[in-house]
Amino acid sequence: MKKTPARKTAAKKATTAAKKTTAAAKKAPSVKKAPAEKATAKKATAKKTATAKQATPEKKTTTKKTAAKAPAKKTTAKAPAKKPPALKKATVAPQKATAAVKGVPPAQTIVEKTPTGESRTALVRRARRINRELAEVYPYAHPELDFTNPFQLLVATVLSAQTTDLRVNQTTPALFAKYPTPEDLAAANPEEVEEILRPCGFFRAKTKSVIGLSRALAEDFGGEVPGRLEDLVKLPGVGRKTAFVVLGNAFGRPGITVDTHFQRLVRRWKWTEETDPDKIEAAVGALFPKSDWTDLSHHVIWHGRRICHARKPACGACPIAPLCPAYGEGETDPEKAKKLLKYEKGGFPGQRLNPPQAYLDAGGIPAPPLGAGS
Repeated sequence: MKKTPARKTAAKKATTAAKKTTAAAKKAPSVKKAPAEKATAKKATAKKTATAKQATPEKKTTTKKTAAKAPAKKTTAKAPAKKPPALKKATVAPQKATAAVKGVPPAQTIVEKTPTGESRTALVRRARRINRELAEVYPYAHPELDFTNPFQLLVATVLSAQTTDLRVNQTTPALFAKYPTPEDLAAANPEEVEEILRPCGFFRAKTKSVIGLSRALAEDFGGEVPGRLEDLVKLPGVGRKTAFVVLGNAFGRPGITVDTHFQRLVRRWKWTEETDPDKIEAAVGALFPKSDWTDLSHHVIWHGRRICHARKPACGACPIAPLCPAYGEGETDPEKAKKLLKYEKGGFPGQRLNPPQAYLDAGGIPAPPLGAGS
């Protein structure tokens, strides 16, 4: 049976509706699934976000802790920067403490103040230049006591107290001829020794000293003169001046001989204002190297005996006049000053009967023996 157009139209419509329904049904699941997937995705994202948030606070906490530790490190790093001021204060403090103690030690007093008001450096330079000038004037300077061994020099130096070297040199030949060793002099008759030493003055006291030191040498040092200061000053009649004469000229050990000439000149030159021999020794010794001390003593003593006299210095004939603060205290006229020169500088005999060859070569004249005139 053939279908009518109306039926055909209705069938088409039904087919079309069925197709639409099928299409709608197909579309419906996809629409429903989409929200589910989105929800799942959102949940996953939320979980990740939550995890990220959980992780983020930990990191922040760690960062904060690190930040909290950082200041401590900075504080530690800054600590050394705060220490230098403390070090500076510690450095300054001793200087203030030292400056507060006036006159201790004595060496600081010498440095801070000199007799002429010149700087310490200027004083040292002037003093050493004077010594160099005197070394050129007296290249043959030597101890002006006759001796051939340490024992003779020791005895002669003890005898030279309160008298001239010339008088001692004229006296000792007879003494050493009769008593050549410490043992001989230790066993001597005091009265016989006194008679020999009478020309030296204070002969009784000097006799006691030379016999006493000879006995000490024989008993304590085997008849030999000791080469140490601490041993020498223990001997009767031996002080630091005598000990340094022996050490410097018999043993070659440096020492400063502070006799009356030395004391007078170093004060006149304003090297020191001290009057005590030991303090003079320390003050002058500080101006020179130790190796110069023995020759320095000879130069100063020789100049004091020949030119720079106590009562009337021969300023007009003085080779160190430009360096002397006391220039003008004596005769400044060159011709008149020449008449004041003594010993070889004035053409007269020296103090030694047996002087070194260098002295003779320089024009020096040996001293006459006892009883042969001056």
